[in-house]
Amino acid sequence: MTLSNLPPLVTIFGGSGFVGRHVVRALAKRGYRIRVAVRRPDLAGHLQPLGNVGQISFVQANLRYRKSVDRAVEGSDHVINCVGVLFESGRNTFDAVQDFGARAVAEAARGVGATLTHISAIGADASSPSAYARSKGRAEAAILQTMPEAIILRPSIVFGPEDGFFNKFAEMARFSPVLPLIGGGHTKFQPVYVTDVAEAVARAVDGKIAKGKIYELGGPDVLSFRDCLEIMLNTIDRKRTLVSLPFGIASFIGSVASMVPFITPPLTADQVVLLKSDNVVSAKADSEGRTLAGIGIDATMLEPILPTYLVRYRPQGQYTRSGRSS
Repeated sequence: MTLSNLPPLVTIFGGSGFVGRHVVRALAKRGYRIRVAVRRPDLAGHLQPLGNVGQISFVQANLRYRKSVDRAVEGSDHVINCVGVLFESGRNTFDAVQDFGARAVAEAARGVGATLTHISAIGADASSPSAYARSKGRAEAAILQTMPEAIILRPSIVFGPEDGFFNKFAEMARFSPVLPLIGGGHTKFQPVYVTDVAEAVARAVDGKIAKGKIYELGGPDVLSFRDCLEIMLNTIDRKRTLVSLPFGIASFIGSVASMVPFITPPLTADQVVLLKSDNVVSAKADSEGRTLAGIGIDATMLEPILPTYLVRYRPQGQYTRSGRSS
């Protein structure tokens, strides 16, 4: 722990990402010193205004390179790993980033005597048919073996201004007359607000959450894939036909899309596998209090928040992020 009178130092891997930047904001408000560990520190300057002068610093780190991870955690009191990839690209494979990388962070944190909070995902399972979920599950096992007192947070799909779910389908709705309901749209989600996830992380850093446990974070509503798209379309005031897309066809499309170089695939075959299982808080986690409610956070509802950032997809004009017509 810090021996001086300075506030504790928290190192955040992936602090410039969607969830990471909200974690930075939550911790900055609490007065922590923050070190953001990212592959490109030169592109993370937008985080600086979230804290006071000198409160936020940056360091180069890549989870695939252990030495950079060790350097990044030097002097840390707490370490947070927000890094994750939704699809594999080049050397950024699930195994390299979400398994090997998570192990490296845990070992580095243990080496400097820091506590650890790791962001995983609901569905993490070392025996899952999904490569994404398998790597997440192996990472959790390795982390708890390395640091039994680590805190692991598993959110359902996360919504917020920069999310990759509602924004993606809202953008698609601007140009396409139809939207796909993969597997019929029956998969259930429990969308959780990014600010609530960040608050859970901050409480872990505060020491207000029991250590050595896996928490599952979901919002107040369990919604089907169809429900999510209908709510999104209502929010952006667009009518689109929802067409059922069988898992087999969706998997084929995902496989083809993944082979196109230099683009972010809209769908991968592995994501189709994930959609075959519901993505909601388990009954066991709920009964044991390993949820947002269990740690004293009132989950934020989806529908009041969506209009605050999907307004730019409405048909009556183009909108800037501030909501003003361009």
